[in-house]
Amino acid sequence: MDSRFTELLRPFLKNAGPDGIVITPETDLRRLGVDSMQAIELLFSVEDTFGISLPDEELNDTTFATAGSLWHVISAQLSDGSADGTGA
Repeated sequence: MDSRFTELLRPFLKNAGPDGIVITPETDLRRLGVDSMQAIELLFSVEDTFGISLPDEELNDTTFATAGSLWHVISAQLSDGSADGTGA
């Protein structure tokens, strides 16, 4: 996972505690506070940061379940050449 991605996630993990956590692909985003409203804000942040647009079919609970599942969708867009060249 890209370090920009893990830093982008941190503010959305409101249940991670004051010292934060190490974000791994298995990090459960829902358990750490990413609800449906936060998922929308996270989506906008991801799209702005990486210069991509996530496909509508990927905007679901499975994509936003873990850091790894979200990164998988992001990295697929980056490797498609859909990004502005600032990818992982």
